[in-house]
Amino acid sequence: MILPAIILAGGKASRMGGADKALCVLGGRPLLSHVITRLEPRCAPIAINANGDAARFDAFGLPVLSDSVPNQPGPLAGILAGMDWAASLGAPAVISAAADTPFFPLELAARLQQNAGPSGLCLAASGDGAQVFLQPTFGLWPVALRDDLRHALEGGLRKVRVWASHHKAGTARFDATDVDPFFNINTPEDLAKAERLLPSPGG
Repeated sequence: MILPAIILAGGKASRMGGADKALCVLGGRPLLSHVITRLEPRCAPIAINANGDAARFDAFGLPVLSDSVPNQPGPLAGILAGMDWAASLGAPAVISAAADTPFFPLELAARLQQNAGPSGLCLAASGDGAQVFLQPTFGLWPVALRDDLRHALEGGLRKVRVWASHHKAGTARFDATDVDPFFNINTPEDLAKAERLLPSPGG
């Protein structure tokens, strides 16, 4: 099933000197552009979750959804915004992806749906041998749970994996090879590393 997707771009990016990570340039184009390319055409429609002046994303031509709860409480608020938006579209669920993770697996949406737990919820994870590392900003979120999430946020819950565990989330594991497929960019050094990881134009 083709589901809508929300790109979480609401982080404060303190380790990037306050720069908007989603708009940092990688390989000649914004990080956000790389994420959009990897979601299309596997998810539709696509929206951006971000706070502040939405006009900075005008060039992407996508809806920009701000948090519906105050004080920017983290990615769960962006996920809730995506769930509410998906519900308004009549979609049963929404896929989430982080704006600072340009190499996530192309099969993300399909694998999340295949591995959903009994509530319909699923989180991505990267594997390294026997170890599994949850990637809680990449998930499948059924809109039927949005009121429960809103209540949890209003009660002070901030941890994605804690809320997901309450609903017996499934896990879609993606094995790491040379590089974690969910390598994300938090610092200028990470951005430089990502430049080195980009495939060559002819590759």
